[in-house]
Amino acid sequence: MERSNSSVVSEFILLGLSPAHDLQLPFFVPFTLLYMATVLGNLLILLTVISSPHLLCCPMFFLLYHLSFLDLCLASFATPRALLGLLSHDKAISFQGCMAQIFFLHVFTGSEMLLLTTMAYDRYVAICQPLHYASLMSLRHCLGLVVFSWSGGFLHATIQLSFMINLPFCGPNHVDSFFCDIPLVMKLACTNTDALEVMMVANSGLLSLVSFLALLVSYGFILSAVRSRSSAEGTSKAFSTCSSHLIVATLFFGPCLFIYLRPFTRFPTDKVLSVFYTAITPLLNPIIYTLRNKEVKAAMRRLWTKRVV
Repeated sequence: MERSNSSVVSEFILLGLSPAHDLQLPFFVPFTLLYMATVLGNLLILLTVISSPHLLCCPMFFLLYHLSFLDLCLASFATPRALLGLLSHDKAISFQGCMAQIFFLHVFTGSEMLLLTTMAYDRYVAICQPLHYASLMSLRHCLGLVVFSWSGGFLHATIQLSFMINLPFCGPNHVDSFFCDIPLVMKLACTNTDALEVMMVANSGLLSLVSFLALLVSYGFILSAVRSRSSAEGTSKAFSTCSSHLIVATLFFGPCLFIYLRPFTRFPTDKVLSVFYTAITPLLNPIIYTLRNKEVKAAMRRLWTKRVV
């Protein structure tokens, strides 16, 4: 990663969840448990789906499999290092490491935004156009949608990193978070970044907004179709499912919209919001999208019986 000759900062200091030393251990225990639950939950989903060919061939579970993999990546790109930082006093991260965190953060979040939108589209086709579901959501089309999600996330992250990589850093190097992100690091640059901030908002903010609106439209059509066709019990069940999906999606998209779809002014809540989309939603996704599903629970029981017995 080449930088301008005027850059003299070779590393950044991640202040973590709190700069207070007496809070390091109290933060370490719950966040370690949260991370372990996230990893184990998503690994369980991956193992269950891949060991059940009938699930892996189903479009919904094929997409859920990739969502769990993305959640595992999103939870792991910075959290293990942050947990180690809570135990030690070494908060430094190299310039290259900081840029790598920015890149992977936006690869995984951008890909997950597009994948969540794809999953909403999958449910829309299944409920609103059931006769065309087999052709519109064939395994080949699903694979294409997953490739599109990853490609979109990679393109999004590449654009973001191209803005950051050549900025000169010659002064303060303290990042008030447990990972590097663009709004925080850009403010440390020794140059005017107003134009770059506009481009960042146009890239990250609009991607978040358009994806979230598309997801809302899909679920809106689903609820409208179910309400006109189903009984009161079917409508209630569909509303319960859609509302739980929307809650998790809002927990993911909401912080992203708040952080990126505005001028880069730092708010005290930003650090809390960053925890939601990097730590909380990767744990909630397998619970809401997968573990409530009867087919997945049955496959888990078969897997458990096979491994234990």
